[in-house]
Amino acid sequence: MLCGGCSAAQPATGETQQMADEVKSQLEEKEGKTFDVFTAVEYKTQLVAGINYFIKVHVGNDEFIHLRVFKSLPHENKPLSLHSYQSSKAKHDELAYF
Repeated sequence: MLCGGCSAAQPATGETQQMADEVKSQLEEKEGKTFDVFTAVEYKTQLVAGINYFIKVHVGNDEFIHLRVFKSLPHENKPLSLHSYQSSKAKHDELAYF
């Protein structure tokens, strides 16, 4: 993986879904609503001082949200944080750095 650059998009894994689930409440608080459907479909990673995960999440109907989740270095022992997100995305929208 290139430091600072994003990886290619990959299908979501169980770990990706777990990360999305972990920041779901942070997103719901920011959006002021709850999501009945919250399925990670693909992701990209970016190596920084830790790892940024860009995760495309299906939230029902034809609506998707792109999450930027930061995972700190293991020795920092910090929880995952929802750094930012983009809502009103469609299935075909490319997962890009934001």
